[in-house]
Amino acid sequence: MTDEQTMAEVVSTLSLRELCRFCHAEERWVVDLVSYGVLDPEGRSPNEWRFQGANIPRAKKAKRLQRDDGINSAGIAMVLDLLEERDALLRRISLTERS
Repeated sequence: MTDEQTMAEVVSTLSLRELCRFCHAEERWVVDLVSYGVLDPEGRSPNEWRFQGANIPRAKKAKRLQRDDGINSAGIAMVLDLLEERDALLRRISLTERS
């Protein structure tokens, strides 16, 4: 288990400001990720948003993709979706091989 996964289990929810502080990100960037469906907060407006712990590793991955690879928000959404699909397929293959 990674430190990010452990943190996601410990933290119940984060406000927009808390998530930004944790990820060293600007609010505008997080709002952009929400608009692309990368992050899924509860609440109607940024002032009311609460991010579940599971958003932490996803936000940190998004930040690394932006920082290290220069990928924009739309690209981040696509890459993270593809990585999740890959991981799901690998889990299915692993389960099939065990049978």
